[in-house]
Amino acid sequence: MKVVPDVADTRRLPAPVTELWDWQTRGACRDLDSSMFFHPEHERGGARAAREDRAKQVCLGCPVIGQCRNHALRVREPYGVWGALTEAERLTLLRDRSDA
Repeated sequence: MKVVPDVADTRRLPAPVTELWDWQTRGACRDLDSSMFFHPEHERGGARAAREDRAKQVCLGCPVIGQCRNHALRVREPYGVWGALTEAERLTLLRDRSDA
């Protein structure tokens, strides 16, 4: 079983070139409260699932969903909904990729 890091692996981050990060300014989430995408401490069960579903709905209408998802997978974002994927969904995808 792999241990989930507390922070994104910064060694996997691309260089700080503006063009590489420009997609974030076009995200459907840019003006929304981050609490929709990142769980508060001790949130569990139905409340967490409902919040994640609301976040995913925002993502599904987003023009940069692919870039967001790719970023989260590349740097292994440990928290939040990114590109309509939850933390658990990203871990599953990454695990499946490493098993292939």
